[in-house]
Amino acid sequence: MVRYTKLLLAVLVHSATAQFVPAPTDLITKKGHAGVSVRYKEVPAGICEQDPNVKSYSGYADVGQDEHIFWWFFEARNGDPKDAPLTVWINGGPGSSSMIGLFQELGPCGVDHDGTVYNNPYSWSNASNMLFVDQPATVGLSYTIPIPGYEDSDGNIVQLPSEECPDYAQQYGTCGTYSKPDIGLVPNTTASAAPNMWKTLQGVMGAFPKYARNGINFATESYGGHYGPIFNEYFVKQNAKKSHEKPHGSIDIDLENVLIGNGWFDPLIQYQAYYNFSVSPGNTYDYNPYNESVQAEWYNNLYGEGNCVDRTRECYATGRNDICAAADSFCASKVENLFDIYSGRDEYDMRELTPDPFPYSFYVEYLNSPKVQAAIGAYQNFSESSGTVSNAFGSTGDDDRESGTIEAVRKLLEAGVQVSLYFGDADYNCNWLGGQVVAEEINARGYEHAGFVNITTSDGIVHGQVRQSDLFSFVRIYESGHEVPFYQPLASLEMFERILLRKDIATGKKNLKPHGGYRTNGTPTSDYREGNSTVVMEVLDSSATYNTTLNGPNPAKPSGSASVKLRRQGH
Repeated sequence: MVRYTKLLLAVLVHSATAQFVPAPTDLITKKGHAGVSVRYKEVPAGICEQDPNVKSYSGYADVGQDEHIFWWFFEARNGDPKDAPLTVWINGGPGSSSMIGLFQELGPCGVDHDGTVYNNPYSWSNASNMLFVDQPATVGLSYTIPIPGYEDSDGNIVQLPSEECPDYAQQYGTCGTYSKPDIGLVPNTTASAAPNMWKTLQGVMGAFPKYARNGINFATESYGGHYGPIFNEYFVKQNAKKSHEKPHGSIDIDLENVLIGNGWFDPLIQYQAYYNFSVSPGNTYDYNPYNESVQAEWYNNLYGEGNCVDRTRECYATGRNDICAAADSFCASKVENLFDIYSGRDEYDMRELTPDPFPYSFYVEYLNSPKVQAAIGAYQNFSESSGTVSNAFGSTGDDDRESGTIEAVRKLLEAGVQVSLYFGDADYNCNWLGGQVVAEEINARGYEHAGFVNITTSDGIVHGQVRQSDLFSFVRIYESGHEVPFYQPLASLEMFERILLRKDIATGKKNLKPHGGYRTNGTPTSDYREGNSTVVMEVLDSSATYNTTLNGPNPAKPSGSASVKLRRQGH
């Protein structure tokens, strides 16, 4: 099952504005490190970042003959950006665009119901230079071979003979410029995607060396539980090579911190966590509508002979693509999907019924406007998810493999890299109960002796708890779905700032270092229960707005009233 957020509906609804995209002619070309060519332009203020004194750039890293990776860079807002750290953000999927993170979560801006760009005061660019990367190629605005085509009702890209939209395609309203849907042009496993991520960073850091002088941080979410550990272990291995073994002109990536939100690390653990979250011991929102028959079906589909656990173990033992793909298909359909069938709720925020209007998806149509595409140098239309990448990874069953993620986290810690796993506790898809077991399996030095303590933030509200041992931490964020910075922006930003400064997450006052002996001294389990006060019992209007003070939707406006601009509500 692909780990992304409510993508298909948004893609089909918003892609009606798509059009054939003329190739940009105003990109500047520079040669980055490792011989990677980078093409880019400065993005005008107001397209996203509202402050004209804060620069942003977007463009492509040409990492292969037909692999062109889109990136969007924003200077740090506070202080001199040349002295700020650089944080790389990627979304998961596999196949999800990092414009999700940029516009829905932690970037400098969002887009409201009227298509108007608004400022995000809790942007992570407050504290760091930010680089958002669409990877692999065909994801978001990254491309392989641009073609005229249309997107059908199943999300398939169908190539057209010319830039004309025939009658049979117009019924979908999606004629435009897309990447050739050839899975042979994209990687099909997490490990095979790592080299081009490394090349992208080499290219961008070489083209903009002044923005990468003070350490590199890597942040991701969802399928980032695969991407984050494996990609960064690859970076560390590249650093460790002798000079004559490295690609000519490459530099070391000075990796300091890795953050992974609601990550999908270990399917064997996390498929079981679907049952744990729903039935036993259950979620902390006191929501369990499942009768005894459904609970028995769930248990058997998971643990019965020949079912999900057995199939996943066979995948782990054999590593065969067909076995892993079949196991993942079975587990997604017969274990994960029971939540959707029997609850009708959003996998990414179990408090909401589907369709869930949060986080806002208005930015999809915005990115498909000719004005914005020209401003950022786009080569193709935008979609939140690439079916080409999803199909490629699905062919190998990558989703059902652990892929060495837990061991990779251990190696990052051994290399002195700080690793933080944070989980919004209303997310079912990559839920915190499974994440908690993953953290225990990582078994960082001293973690077994650490306990959960409250996180103190500047608003005086307890937004969650943390269990931390030196440079490893597990964070549970209350009243938050899958995309934590959307639901709890202030707590997320302050957590991020503390991680960058190597301060403890609980208070932000204690300095951390490898093997420094810091431990949170608290309860062995995180026992806070929210109850069902924020569990919504009716489907919300598509224009509903979220209030982070109420931890839920704003009260509906009377009919005929003026529309309300969407904005992050501060505490």
